[in-house]
Amino acid sequence: MDAELEKLVESGKLTAKAADQLDQLKVGTFCLHKSWGFGRVAEWNLLLNQIVIDFQGKKGHPMQLTYAAENLAVISPQHFLARKANDLPGVKELLKTDPAGVVRNILESVGGSATVSQISQMMVGDLFNEAEWKRWWSSTTKSLKKQGFFHIPTKKTEPIQLRTEKVSRADELITFFNQARQPKEQAAALDQIIKFHSEFSDPAAQLQPVVNAIEEAAQRNQRFNAALVLELLLARDDLMQRCPELTSSNSLTVERIIADEEARMVTILPKLPSAKERRILHMLPLALGPAWTARAFQLMQSNNARAVAQIPRVFAEAGQQEELRAYLQRGIREHSLTSEALVWLCRERDSNWRDLMTPELLGAILSALERDQHNENSRGSKLRDLILDDRELIPDMFTGVETSVARDGMRRLMLTPVFDELTKRSLLARIIKLYPELDTVITGEQKEEKIESLIVSWSSLDKRKNEFEELVNKKIPENSKEIGIARSYGDLRENFEFKAAKEMQAVLARRKAELEVMLHRARGTNFENSDTSQVSIGTIVTLREVASGKQEVYTILGAWDSDPDRGVISYQTAIGQSLLGHRVGETVSLGAEQGASEYQILSIEPAPLDAVPLDTSVSEPISEPLAVQ
Repeated sequence: MDAELEKLVESGKLTAKAADQLDQLKVGTFCLHKSWGFGRVAEWNLLLNQIVIDFQGKKGHPMQLTYAAENLAVISPQHFLARKANDLPGVKELLKTDPAGVVRNILESVGGSATVSQISQMMVGDLFNEAEWKRWWSSTTKSLKKQGFFHIPTKKTEPIQLRTEKVSRADELITFFNQARQPKEQAAALDQIIKFHSEFSDPAAQLQPVVNAIEEAAQRNQRFNAALVLELLLARDDLMQRCPELTSSNSLTVERIIADEEARMVTILPKLPSAKERRILHMLPLALGPAWTARAFQLMQSNNARAVAQIPRVFAEAGQQEELRAYLQRGIREHSLTSEALVWLCRERDSNWRDLMTPELLGAILSALERDQHNENSRGSKLRDLILDDRELIPDMFTGVETSVARDGMRRLMLTPVFDELTKRSLLARIIKLYPELDTVITGEQKEEKIESLIVSWSSLDKRKNEFEELVNKKIPENSKEIGIARSYGDLRENFEFKAAKEMQAVLARRKAELEVMLHRARGTNFENSDTSQVSIGTIVTLREVASGKQEVYTILGAWDSDPDRGVISYQTAIGQSLLGHRVGETVSLGAEQGASEYQILSIEPAPLDAVPLDTSVSEPISEPLAVQ
């Protein structure tokens, strides 16, 4: 012990323990303080009862001897901070040549374990900036995992630990799997085992117990957690595919679980990670056979955006895209598509779905928004945001349509309760930009004009009449009763039933107004006496594509008649408008997904007569030839 320190002990100014601690704090010694951090002893001044420490950012800091003895910890020259202070260029070189060695030195310096945050604090500033540190640590972590002397936890907040003996990554992964208690932890362990399967020297011995454990867990959870079971079985199949030595001991398969849980797939799929959900969706045809499309359509009606976006790829992969197209056309026509399906369709319109961008789609969108209004915050609605933000969406629906159709679309938009008046005017302006003459629809300055008639079949007119009668005689009165009952619950501000009933009242009123306009314009016919000297309403047209010789047959009927599977189209469609007025032998240009094609008209025949209902009070049959000039 230093002689001066012995004198202080003898005089009672220092304890022997404090003197022993101070004796280690010679000038030049490195030390740590719990508050001020790393420092170096600069000088002793025993006459003033103090030593002076150079801390980082606090040079020449004096400390009383007793306080220094109690609060300063001596560190060896091999401590990472000491090495950095003595030889910063040398440490920087080691970061390049031996990054794992640097991490080992840091962990040994702090007792064998440290979090990523603690390690970064020792390095960012004088060795790295923040961006350089992240790049270095990302590459160094891979090296640490390979060496086997470092335990790297999955959570960043848990400490990295230095091992005394090397542990192979294969053994570490199996240990991690065996210790996993929660399903998410077990799935994460499985993903890592699959990722590093090549590092297992004896897969049959090392991984067969893992496969058995997976199957036991799947069997145990089959009734109560189908999502977990699917995830486990997918992992088992992936592992067995990579390691052919492994075998299965039970009959559980992904396809069987899908078939058993078919009715619950709507609720199961959102619980899966997105990558595994995609795989399950692509397995539907194999698992469910020909009935898979019906279940896929049900999933398209869910609010699971991931499934809605992926299912069309499954149809394309199965070569059944036209079946999906028919479903979408029906959903648009019946206003039954959900917001998620409509968002997907609008965003994908430039790929294979441009032909579905029609004014009728706007009606389907507005109906979906009206349905969702009572259970969604309209400011957060993806469909609402899309129609407002995508300034080309509405023009894409209305480009090239007849002025009367555009006018009907504007009136439909003006009736909806989901937008305020200012927003409606902004959306209407997008249609007026295409049809400036319709500006008067907004201003209300138009003179009384003759309303253009709609030629419709008796059967479709009868359906509209029945819908109108049910609306007026049943749905609206029932809604009025619901409003009265809901009002009796009190406090209308927080009365969900009242709010929902009032919003439904607006939807019903809008539909009633729509049907009134439609029925007022409608002129029913059974397509008798159709003009077959030219393509007209109520005729069957046989065409031959000039380039390929392929024949196509279209039955051109009323405004509300459509059955694409049977070739029945409305005279208001683009194809119908292109054909009307042309004669046998003439060539017409019809649009298609791949571009316009030339078709020659081979024959024009009368369409079968439509059944005339007994009640023709709405309109009389049209006896003159049905042709639109």
